[in-house]
Amino acid sequence: MTDFSFSVCMSVYKNDNADDFLVAVRSIYNQSKKPNDIVLVVDGPIGESLHNAVNTLKDEISILNVIWLPENMGHAIARQTGLDAAKNELIAIMDSDDISVYDRFERQIAAFEQHPEVTVIGGLINEFIGETSNIVGTRIVPEHDDEIKEYMRSRCPMNLVTVMMRKSHIQKVGGYIDWYCEEDYYLWIRLALAGYRFYNIQDNLVDVRTGKGMYQRRGGWRYFKSEASLQFYMFKNGVIGFARYIYNVLIRFAVQVMMPNRLRGWVFKTFARS
Repeated sequence: MTDFSFSVCMSVYKNDNADDFLVAVRSIYNQSKKPNDIVLVVDGPIGESLHNAVNTLKDEISILNVIWLPENMGHAIARQTGLDAAKNELIAIMDSDDISVYDRFERQIAAFEQHPEVTVIGGLINEFIGETSNIVGTRIVPEHDDEIKEYMRSRCPMNLVTVMMRKSHIQKVGGYIDWYCEEDYYLWIRLALAGYRFYNIQDNLVDVRTGKGMYQRRGGWRYFKSEASLQFYMFKNGVIGFARYIYNVLIRFAVQVMMPNRLRGWVFKTFARS
């Protein structure tokens, strides 16, 4: 691969904060290595403040391509819409309220140059509340492909908001497919089953806003059923054995169904974060 031009894909919807959204988009444009294509999918109707923010960004950033969906379609369809519209083979993912560090893309392109066999390159995230200096956790994920695939047997091995990936490989395994709150994990599993390779830079690439609502979203019957079904998919496809499948489901039932939000938050911060 000799062309290291890249696109950035992100989506925004009605419940996003307009000020945070502006910061997020500016963080992917004002980089040490700039994209030449930014695809923004507006996932359904949005309010006046977000409309104004989108218009402001269109005036500021000439490479911004805005796609308006008439109704809210959810993460999978919004992300796939952006992926389909991206002009380049390399595509970075970004969320609408996080902040990419200044040299994120420069480091990822350098990693692709060093690891041309890799399909997806991600990194670590710092989670913060209020100000980026108020870090409440760091999600550490393994570096090398074999470690990542071993980690995948128990947890999602990539921080989605940090990834840069090869569009053609993603399309070959079906792209983003709806799976409640698990579209990214499902995608990594399908890529692994198809023999594609992963790499994680061992440094923070994105500052991620967090709060109590994050742990509420990671609990309840619907979330548990989605995760349990994904574990069964891995078992059925030989990623994990029966004992690991039962263990993974039981752990998720205990954390996602039985625990109150406060205790669930402590478990995530203690065992899934540094």
